[in-house]
Amino acid sequence: MQADAIRSQAPAQIDARSRSETRVAAALAVLLGLFLLWGVGFSHIPVLHNAAHDTRHSLAFPCH
Repeated sequence: MQADAIRSQAPAQIDARSRSETRVAAALAVLLGLFLLWGVGFSHIPVLHNAAHDTRHSLAFPCH
């Protein structure tokens, strides 16, 4: 029964939905990346800050 419902949808609707889901996933990935770079990088916890600092240097990402 569920397969019939999927087959009855127009291909354009399926493509539009998969594009929007891809955009949402990409936006969430960008937000997570920004948090990791700046949120952890500017952390007041020394262990987190030093780990982020060393990682940025190993990836040739400028940090200071």
